Amino acid sequence: MTSLGPAYLIHGDDHGAVNERRARLRAVAEDGDSVSSVETLSGTEASPATLAATLASMCLGVGRRLIVVDGVERWKDAEVRERLTGLMVPVPEDTTVALFAREDARAKAPAALHDLVEQAGGQVAREATLKPWEVPKWVRAKAGSLGIELDEEAAAALVAQVGERRQRLTRELEKLALENCADSRAPVALDVEQIESRTARSAHWQVYSLADALLDEDRAQAVRAMVRLRGQGERAAGLLYPLASRLRQALGAASRLEAGEQPASVARSLRMPPRPARALVAEARRAGSERLRGALGVLADLELQTRGGPVVQAERPATAALEEDTLVLRALEAIAEA
Repeated sequence: MTSLGPAYLIHGDDHGAVNERRARLRAVAEDGDSVSSVETLSGTEASPATLAATLASMCLGVGRRLIVVDGVERWKDAEVRERLTGLMVPVPEDTTVALFAREDARAKAPAALHDLVEQAGGQVAREATLKPWEVPKWVRAKAGSLGIELDEEAAAALVAQVGERRQRLTRELEKLALENCADSRAPVALDVEQIESRTARSAHWQVYSLADALLDEDRAQAVRAMVRLRGQGERAAGLLYPLASRLRQALGAASRLEAGEQPASVARSLRMPPRPARALVAEARRAGSERLRGALGVLADLELQTRGGPVVQAERPATAALEEDTLVLRALEAIAEA
């Protein structure tokens, strides 16, 4: 069984990887009986002052105490030094403090927290989002660790098929390893055709393609994207949130452009790789804020209809009885042709 150290700071802009590290730490804590209590500080409770009070309080359990703290990217250096210096160096005996920071361009774990964790003999780990051109190389290395050989074309095909999220790529590689390497001790080579036939396209990735088609007023491409998603078993209700999120992101970009902000500045502020960010800004500029607001209104109506129609009316509208696919196609047509 893995033993826990005194302190951990897991930070970075790859939020999925940070979340996965958090889940693994909880699994270690729950594996066996060495950890007597797990305390979680999040939201307004996740502050240097609250952590200081928690560390100073007594724990009645027998065994190691684990304190999990989320949101430390919001903390300030001065408050960390004032509240925690005497309590984390050293960390109280039989106690582990695990700090998690989901960072972005404006919010990062303070340097003082890095220093305290290191001085306490703890571990600082950064989970950074890979640049788009780095993902295929990472895929080849990860595949190799699982007994799969991929050349550059096969790795690129997997990224194109699944998307760039490392967690999703890892799951697909693990699935491929189970299917192909169970009875083989030697590495198994997979080519582009095998990758494309054996891995599932990311629904989230395809929703972005659907949104881009709507922004380009390409009704045929939008319909094809929706048909593929429905063919994978995705329901309209599950697609509306990521689709609306993408259109809201475009609306924000369009509004800033119309207010006079430069496209390059808008693109840099978006939490996505540079090339997709520039493409989204260009699409938002062409679409304009008025059309994007109308598109979001259509999606709001579609959500109401797919959930059974408005409950505030005595009678449901005639469209509420239509099949879900028909409602979706009508909404796509209304957005693409607006």
